[in-house]
Amino acid sequence: MSLLIKDMKSVNHKILALKYRPLNFDQLIGQDLMAQTITNSIKTNRIANAFLLTGVRGTGKTSTARIISKALTCTGNFTEGVKCKTEEFCHCEEIVNCKHLDIIEMDAASKTGVDDVRKEIIESAIYKPTTSRYKIYIIDECHMLSRSAWNALLKTLEEPPDQLKFIFCTTEPKKVPLTIISRCQRYDLHRVTIKVLYEYLKKISKLENGKISDLAIKLIAKAATGSVRDALSLLDRALVSQKIVDEEIDETFVRKMLGLATREKILDLLKFILDGDQTKSILYVRQMINEGLDPINFINDLLEMIYFVLQKRNLGNFESDLTISEAELEIIDLISKNVDTSTLILFWQFLLKGLDELSIVANPLLSLEMLVIRLLHLKGMPSYEDLINKNILYQKSEPTIAGKVMEKDLSKEKKDEATKASKDQIKNISQTRPELTSLVSNKIEEKSIKSFEELIELSSLKKEIELKYDLEKNVNLIKFSDGKIDIAFNENLSKNFVRNLSEKLLAWTQKRWVITLTKGPGQKTFAEKQFIKKKEILESEKKGEVYKKFKNIFSDGELVEVSKED
Repeated sequence: MSLLIKDMKSVNHKILALKYRPLNFDQLIGQDLMAQTITNSIKTNRIANAFLLTGVRGTGKTSTARIISKALTCTGNFTEGVKCKTEEFCHCEEIVNCKHLDIIEMDAASKTGVDDVRKEIIESAIYKPTTSRYKIYIIDECHMLSRSAWNALLKTLEEPPDQLKFIFCTTEPKKVPLTIISRCQRYDLHRVTIKVLYEYLKKISKLENGKISDLAIKLIAKAATGSVRDALSLLDRALVSQKIVDEEIDETFVRKMLGLATREKILDLLKFILDGDQTKSILYVRQMINEGLDPINFINDLLEMIYFVLQKRNLGNFESDLTISEAELEIIDLISKNVDTSTLILFWQFLLKGLDELSIVANPLLSLEMLVIRLLHLKGMPSYEDLINKNILYQKSEPTIAGKVMEKDLSKEKKDEATKASKDQIKNISQTRPELTSLVSNKIEEKSIKSFEELIELSSLKKEIELKYDLEKNVNLIKFSDGKIDIAFNENLSKNFVRNLSEKLLAWTQKRWVITLTKGPGQKTFAEKQFIKKKEILESEKKGEVYKKFKNIFSDGELVEVSKED
């Protein structure tokens, strides 16, 4: 019998997120401005027809909706913080227990259609409240309602009966029609800061007689990312573990629980990568994965460390994360002095790319190892400025490629060979950074274009077929000068012509050209000019003696082309 009673008590246990759910505006943390505004509107009796509460999960939207309902229906002075008299009837307790007849909570995720809105709201809206001043509809996850359901609600929402109020809650306000938003008083519930969450969780842990270190609480507050419900759920999970093992929960335990690596290991790994030590870096990654580290959390932790290093290098002293110790700050400071900003930016970009790759690779460990190897090869990579300033790419007088200096007194034949070898070395260098390939080739193939005909000829040599076709068939030249082209065009011109021509001119000449388009008269197209020129040559040859002799022999023959032989 005693065992049965004990089991019944365990069944009645409430999780912390429900046990410590805010019951008034004072208990609602992190939303002081919103609470003050709504309180003032109720005190002055300037109450909106409808409220729209938005924010990420766990910030208190549904709890705020119930608090507003209590403030509107309480028989006491709720907004002044006066408690309801227990011996008298009040609506607050029934609202908390979700038993009030005039407070209708509707889950829009399960009731999305126009029929649900008509039955639940529109048809019952004409009736006055049973016991309270207002009939209040709390519609949770309202963005799930269909378009027709919103349209059916429009008229009632804009001009509701005096006794009717609406409270909408959503995590995705962009999916709510603008016609609805304009009829509501909108409040955005913000993420709760780590500092506020830390103080709140510390208070809850004392109330629950939990043995948990301050650093562990800070880590939980950070992992919650501004969500009070997530923070309480994580704290509940940690406290349950503590009650089983009867030991204080420390930072190490919380990191294992959340699948996070220690800051020391992340910083050590970053140092190994920056030192170019591939063996230690790979072994460190494998060790952390074997210890239960989540791959996504690993990349996020590494991104965070790179952010702190970058801030330390560029801004000096900065407001650090609450969970970073003084020893870790010293290591961050040391790393920031031995790495340049461009390398850190490249690391950041590659890590973000690595997050995307995790979703498409079957084995996350392989993806992480390859990511670390790529980071290892980024350290020490020369920047664009270094390549240009040190004349690594191209030099006309004394080309220096990969540390090999060509001597001035080489013969013409030797210079040609050296130049070819230099170009091959440039190609090898550019392969280490693919984005440099176009820049390198452009420097080598630098050319000046002096006429429109030369531009067409160069397009042909570069095998730019589409560009060549447009230049010949669809472009009427107005004016051509160095760095500027004025052209007219017909309706057959490719949509990508201007962009394509600009990119190619920049690549071929190493400078930007001004391309002016006008839809007006210009010169004849290159193809038309060629046709007219060919026709004139044919007509000129027909007047010659050779053609006359030809016609005497072949009376049915016709001259179709004239060519010049060497």
